[in-house]
Amino acid sequence: MATTKIVQVASGTPLVNSHLQENYEVLALWEQADPQAYLAEHGKGVRGLVTTAGHGLKNEWLDSLPDLGVVSSFGVGYDTIDATELKKRGIQLGNTPDVLNACVADLAVCLLLGSARQLVRGDRYVREGRWPTEGAFPLAQSVSGKNVGIVGLGGIGLEVARRLSGFDCEIRYHNRKARADVSYGYEASLTALAEWADYLVLTCVGGPATYHLINREVLLALGGKGTVVNVSRGTVIDEQAMIALLQQDKLGFAALDVFEHEPEVPQLLREHERVTLMPHAASATVETRLKMSQRVIDNLDRFFDTGEVISRVV
Repeated sequence: MATTKIVQVASGTPLVNSHLQENYEVLALWEQADPQAYLAEHGKGVRGLVTTAGHGLKNEWLDSLPDLGVVSSFGVGYDTIDATELKKRGIQLGNTPDVLNACVADLAVCLLLGSARQLVRGDRYVREGRWPTEGAFPLAQSVSGKNVGIVGLGGIGLEVARRLSGFDCEIRYHNRKARADVSYGYEASLTALAEWADYLVLTCVGGPATYHLINREVLLALGGKGTVVNVSRGTVIDEQAMIALLQQDKLGFAALDVFEHEPEVPQLLREHERVTLMPHAASATVETRLKMSQRVIDNLDRFFDTGEVISRVV
């Protein structure tokens, strides 16, 4: 395997970097001033490519990689990678699902609870010394027994549902089609789900199919007491519509780990007291990043051993 040529789009975790250096001939694309020209010169014979959900893969590179057989990506999302084009060219794409489901679900519930109980505001209230002078902190919302709608009941969505069932929440979900293997209520209409829900949790995939899926109509249905929680992709929500409805008090709360134009976050979201924010960190724990790193490695190694990645997208 030591002579197998691969392209590494961006420097990875220490585990990924060390494994690649020890087992492959690595072409470090992030070190090149002109990646396209570099690939045009060195791309022949490259059999694998390692990237991340954030850095993705540009279609124009593919013509310079005629021998490419596999792409192994760090992350579950692949909206920055044209999976259809890879399939057309017979190139397998592997990602890192499942190993991060529990971790992302933990943060989704953390955001939901933190928003409901106004944890960040309460923390500031104590730190700023306002408690002695301003008295009791304003009342917050409870979570127990509330209605939770989940948009995208895949692996992460199921973990969210399982956790919130422990709070005696009623769970319903919206997918492209109903699942026969779950007992949660299915709602074919996303607007109807939002109208029913107290908390709307987004765990769907990103990409063109879900772009602005949560639009003004859906957010209006969620209403002035409802909360939207997003741990999927920032593009799933119409961010400007959400901001406008928050300002008009037509949407209650937002708890967000992802944004449309990361790492830029609109000032109106950063300043709004009913918005709880995290910097796209749902899978960012030591334990989960190690598991994700290992899956990137295993996808690549398994392809060259057996011809098939473990976590295959296409």
